[in-house]
Amino acid sequence: MKYLIDSGDTEQIARICDYYPIDGITTNPSIVAKAGKDLKTLITEIRAIIGHEKMLHVQALSETADDIMEEAKRICDFSGENTYVKIPVTVDGIKAIKNLHKKGYKLTGTAIFTPQQAMLAACAGADFVAPYINRLDNISTNGIEIAENIHKMLSDAGLDTEVLAASFSNVEQIHMTAMHGVTALTISPALFDKMLYHPLTINAVHEFIANGSKYYNI
Repeated sequence: MKYLIDSGDTEQIARICDYYPIDGITTNPSIVAKAGKDLKTLITEIRAIIGHEKMLHVQALSETADDIMEEAKRICDFSGENTYVKIPVTVDGIKAIKNLHKKGYKLTGTAIFTPQQAMLAACAGADFVAPYINRLDNISTNGIEIAENIHKMLSDAGLDTEVLAASFSNVEQIHMTAMHGVTALTISPALFDKMLYHPLTINAVHEFIANGSKYYNI
């Protein structure tokens, strides 16, 4: 399983990376705006925390294929190695993915809501495709089922593209997405702690301490 942090909060990124097994960070323009920092500044701060061994997904904001490609070069210039350029799966986005793939860029197709969007992005050369689970649920569509269908289609087609599921609002969505074969998840900092929480675990720890503290003189 690949766990990524979906955030631009550098304090939380540092905390989560300190405690949890993290494979990378995902950002988008809304996350950058919430952080209230210039993109280059934010990405530089994130890289200082995670280094270049972990993935960093940074989204292009341009709309035309040519502009997306130019922006992708600029993003990678200041983000460094192991950067994945996130590109929404518009018509121009698919063209940009196809052309950037030929140039050797690492790419993530994003803003995905249907299996065919994901398949087109994968065939164009995306390394990851990111379906939005909770946003689909919010319009009475089963986001987990969509992610499962995408995973199956990619596997059946023999493509190496991975599903990077995004947009979770609770732990059950995370769990069920993983149970349906998806092996890369990007999660908000708040949900990492909730994935571990269980009152019986806390009770068990308290019981161990109460019973054993007298004898653990080490």
